[in-house]
Amino acid sequence: MRVRIELTYRTKKGLETVLCTDDMELSQAITIAEDMEKTGRIKQLTFIDNNEGNWTYKQLKKYMEEIKTEPHDITVYFDGGFDLKTDKAGLGCVIYYRQNEKDLRIRKNANVDGLVSNNEAEYAALHLGLTELEILGVHHLPVTFVGDSKVVIHQLDGEWPCYEKELAAWIDRIERKIEQLGITPTFKDVSRKMNREADQLATQALQEIEITSQRKW
Repeated sequence: MRVRIELTYRTKKGLETVLCTDDMELSQAITIAEDMEKTGRIKQLTFIDNNEGNWTYKQLKKYMEEIKTEPHDITVYFDGGFDLKTDKAGLGCVIYYRQNEKDLRIRKNANVDGLVSNNEAEYAALHLGLTELEILGVHHLPVTFVGDSKVVIHQLDGEWPCYEKELAAWIDRIERKIEQLGITPTFKDVSRKMNREADQLATQALQEIEITSQRKW
């Protein structure tokens, strides 16, 4: 979860002002808030999540304790490739998350038939990531999905319309899975360079090199 801090700061002479930070990781926000409160000049402090939900310091500390043993702080990178010569698609996804105070990573790819375009392969790769989240036991948490396909990212976040029947079917399928898992999604598009790991997995899948791994990072 990412949050921002809103606080009322009071000077020694009693002047007050309201300050707001940028979004940051939850653990970082708590550390900064604890340090601020040591000054004794914070009159009111609130944490606000990406859904504009308000949290007190006590509520966030309790939340962190509850999710410590479960996967959280989850980011899914995905990429898909399509070979016109073989009509095969390569899917790749990388999942970064925290669990039991450890930073962990899952890498997964798949070689599949029956798709008709690179865009469809991109959607299938994101769905592969969702399937891995379900296996991991992720539910009712915010998740960031990162890809280099502007079509997929902006159709899923509602900025771009979708007219292709095949892609619309994938959107419905993905949205059903997200709802089933209770995930609150954020979609982010990046350059291919920033998505290199998922891209490599998709390429390896097209070469029929199967990758399934889980490790610390």
